[in-house]
Parts: sequence; structure tokens; C-alpha cells
Amino acid sequence: MEIAFLLVALAVVVLTGTAVASRLSLPAPLLLIAVGIAGSFLPMLPEIQLGPEVVLLGLLPPLLYAAAVQTSLVDFNANRRVILLLSVGLVVFTTTGVAVLVHALLPDLSWPAAFAIGAVVAPPDAVAATAIGRNIGLPRRIVTVLEGESLMNDATALVALRTAIGAGAGGVAAFEVAEDFIRAAVGGVLIGFVFFYVVARMRKRVEDPVLDTAISFVVPFAAYISAERVHASGVVSVVVAGLLLGHKAPIVQTAQSRIAERMNWRTVSFMLENAVFLLIGLQARWIIDDVSIGGVSWGRVGVVSGATLVAVIVLRMAWVFPARLLLVRPGPDRYDARPPWTYTFILGWAGMRGVVTLAAAFVIPSDVEHREVLLLVAFTVVAGTLFIQGLSLPWLARRLDVPAPDPASDALARATLLQQASKAGFEKLEHLEYDDPHDVVGLIRQRIDQRNFAAWERLSTTSEIEAPSELYARVRLAMIEAERERVLEIRSGGTVASEVVADVLSMLDIEESMLDVATEERSDRRNLPGGGIHDEECPELVAYPSVETEPEPMCAQCLIDGTRWVALRQCLECGEIGCCDSSPGQHATAHFHESAHPVMETAEQGEEWRWCYVHHQTA
Repeated sequence: MEIAFLLVALAVVVLTGTAVASRLSLPAPLLLIAVGIAGSFLPMLPEIQLGPEVVLLGLLPPLLYAAAVQTSLVDFNANRRVILLLSVGLVVFTTTGVAVLVHALLPDLSWPAAFAIGAVVAPPDAVAATAIGRNIGLPRRIVTVLEGESLMNDATALVALRTAIGAGAGGVAAFEVAEDFIRAAVGGVLIGFVFFYVVARMRKRVEDPVLDTAISFVVPFAAYISAERVHASGVVSVVVAGLLLGHKAPIVQTAQSRIAERMNWRTVSFMLENAVFLLIGLQARWIIDDVSIGGVSWGRVGVVSGATLVAVIVLRMAWVFPARLLLVRPGPDRYDARPPWTYTFILGWAGMRGVVTLAAAFVIPSDVEHREVLLLVAFTVVAGTLFIQGLSLPWLARRLDVPAPDPASDALARATLLQQASKAGFEKLEHLEYDDPHDVVGLIRQRIDQRNFAAWERLSTTSEIEAPSELYARVRLAMIEAERERVLEIRSGGTVASEVVADVLSMLDIEESMLDVATEERSDRRNLPGGGIHDEECPELVAYPSVETEPEPMCAQCLIDGTRWVALRQCLECGEIGCCDSSPGQHATAHFHESAHPVMETAEQGEEWRWCYVHHQTA
């Protein structure tokens, strides 16, 4: 009962702390670790010690898997050089630097123990990078690199830690270190691929979303244990399996299974991520108590802990800046611009440590000299990097003008991608055989057009005018609320079977969740060129550059017809201005069909994009 009560209490504190952090606009991990530290000194709370088995087997596999299945394999592969430099090179560099520093400050500490604590504090944490990096709106490339680094660097650190412990126990030759690392990396990749292959084949035959999601809950633990049993890297096996399964999900899973798995893992990830930071804080009291009864003075302990905290920050900066030419792509990116030095600085500053560092510290054998000091060093590095770097990261990102993902650019890319998908769908429709006396195809075309119009309307910068899709969503949401209330009244009467009522309520829920409501403040959208889809260079977009638009444009045909336009577009061949497809007249598209002029440009103030009717591409 006590354990059950403690778990429920932890869950309640996590949920409450997350809600409070959201209200206060604070990162939840930082608030929770502060609550945990304060709570560890309350006399009524029992002592909670995180053992290495609990973290490395119980928490690490699901957290890594949850992060891996949501990480883009395409982006991961595009940044693989950066990720390898950080997850392998930087970990080894930090391990060595910290080992030299700690050994100098504690001369009676053996070199294997010094290298062990270096390996412990070397890897930044996947949970911290995801929880803080995404929440403050860092550029996607930086978030991708941080996530990829933190997914892979645990394997390097754990191998280095295992090697250091082995050296302390009886010596390890250099070739044994290389053999151990190769076995861990190659073995982890192979086992991860085997699990991906087996699960992917199973999923092609599983249509039950519940069963499919249950399978996914087994994968991270099975992959981790299988790899560790043969002395390979369980971390690498889980990451490889997660990356591949996430990448192939649209092919091997049904739509219902993908939705169910995504929602379930988001819930699991939310609870575990936030619980991890609370548990880190709860370790404070007993670690400090152990140091108090040790033989090292508090002055020396403070110097070692503080110096190590500074070292992990400085060493990361010392690594990323000299390696800048390798850490960024040597050529321009898709925005035709090289990533600025501010990206490198933010990448270097975002090296928060987390639960893996603390768990790895517990792996250090109990007979190692000054073990209690090493544990406090690990705790100081975790708490210090989370508070110092985590709290200052949003401020630094603003001061350095590091841009967050731009909603306007995303909206343009979304609309272009939907337009190209619709084009492929209509091409497929032309080759289908069907008898359609009820004009079902017409209804399909209408719904697809409505979906695409809603995507284009997100680009609108005229905030005082309600777009048609916004009006539809507002009206339909009010109707659904009334419909749901009526269904609940009928349910209370008991005249309709509960299964039927549940089915109708589910239909209303699905429709409500599918409403395309653009909640972003359009006035906050900044304009970045190149937000569209570029399979290859479009000759029409190259031939028709942007031109100046009229200060007060208007659709002449709308004025003649007496209709009202939503947004305006300008033909780059003849300069004619027409209304967009969300408008009743759709005069811009009508002009293309009449004239075959291929490229139009937005005529709205604050927007800057062009659209090719021929290739369905934007620029």
C-alpha cells in the first residue's frame, strides 16, 4: 500500500507541477526538480533512491523509444555527421577533460574512478533536450541535432563508464576498449534492426489498434534487454528500432493504429519525462547526507562539484566552436543561407544533463574511493545545467535573435503539400472504375477543395476578417456541442442502447478533432521565403520573379459580380488581380484556366510567396 500511495502521490505532484508551470510560463522540468529538492528535505517523506536498474531498465528504454519514434529519420540522417561528432567525439572529449580535472582536485582518487565520473557527466539528456528545446521554440535543425545527439550519446557514455569500471577492477587493454565499443555499436544496430523487421512484419498483419499499441509497449524493453544480454548497446538497439518503426509507420500500420500509438506514447512520455525530473530532485537529501559523513571537507566537495559543472559547460563550448565547419552543413541550406554562429552557440549552451547521468553514477561500485562525492558531483551537474542553461536558454535565444519555427512558412509548406497530395489523388481518381449515379465523386472533390482552401487561408494576414474555414469551424463546433448535449439527454433516459450512444458520441468527437481551426495569431506570423515544397527547381517560378503589388488591390470581377473576396492574388504574366479559391468567385484560378498564365503571387500585405499552377509548387 505504501508503494502504491507513493506512486499515486508522485503522479499527482507531476500533474500539478506541470499545470502550475504552464500557468507561470516556466519550463516544467525546472519547476519539478526544484519541488523535488525541497520535498527531499521534508521529514514526512520517505527516502527515495533511484537505483541504476530502475532507471536504465525501467525508465530509459521507454523514454528513448518515445523520443525515437517521433524523430524524423530523414532529418536524423541529414544531420548524422553533426550527431556523431557530438554523441561520440564530444562525449570522449568531455570524459577526458573532466577526468583530468577531478583527478587534479582529488589526487587520491584513482584514474579509473576519475574517468568513470567523466563518463557519467558527459552525455546531455534526451528528455531535457526535448522537454526544454521544443517548448522554447528553438529552430528545428537545432532541436533535431540535440535530440539525435542525446539519443546516441548515452551509448558512448555507458561504454566508457563500463570500461573505466573494468579498468579499476583489473585493467583493460586498449584493444579491449575498441572491441567493446564496436560490439556495443554494431551489435546494438543489428539487434535494433532485427526488432524493427520482426515488428514491421507483424504490424502488416495486425489491424487491431489496441493489440498494435500493446506490441509497441514491449518493443523498447525487449530490444534493450536483448542487446544487453549479448553485451551490445541496449540504447542503440532501442533508438534504431524506434527510428525505423516511426519512419515506416505510415506503411506498416493502419491509420487507427498510428493514432492510437501516437496518443498512448505521448501520454507515457509526458508522465515519465516529468516524473524523471521530480525524482532527480528527490535524491538531494540522501546524497548530501552521505557526503556529510564522508572524509572530504565540504570546501573541497564544493570546489570539485562547482569546477565539474563549469567544466562540462566550457568543454562543450570548446568542442562545438572549433568544430563549427563540421557541425554545420558546408553549403547553403534550403533557405539559401548558412546557419549563423548563433546556432552554434545555442547548440553548445543547450547541453542539459538529466536522469541518465544520475543513474550512471549509481553504477560506480560502492568500494570506489569518494563514491559519495562523485554522486554529489553528478547531482550538481544535473541540477546546475538544468537551472543555469535551462533557465537562460530562452533569454539567450531571444537576445541572439535565433528564430523559432515560423508559422507563416509552415502554413505555406502545409498548403503546398496538401495541394500536391490532392493532385496525386485526383490522378488516381481518373484511373478508377466506378458507377456514380449519386455524384459521390463531386462530393469528394468538394471536401478536398474545402480542406485545401482551409490550408491556404492560414496564410491570410487580414486578422480582422474571419476566413471561411474559421467561420465554418466556429459554427460547426457550436452545433456539435448542441448535438452532444442532446445525445447525453437521450442517454439519461435509457431508451437507447449504451453501445449506440457511445458510437454516436465517438463520431462527434472525431469530427470535432478533425476541424481545421487555425488558432495561431496571424499578426505574429513572420514571412520566410522558401517555405513551400521543392521537389526540383520549377522553371516557371524561376522565370517569373516577384513584383511590387498595388497598395490597395481589388478583384475587379468580384466588384462586377457583387461578391466579396477572401484574399487576392496577382498574375505575374499580365498583372491581373483575382480572388483566391476560398472566395466565391475563385477568379485567380479562373484567370489561369482562361489565359494559361502559369504563376501568380499573393497580393496581400505582409505575405510574400508565389504559386505555380503547372507544377503545384511555391516559392
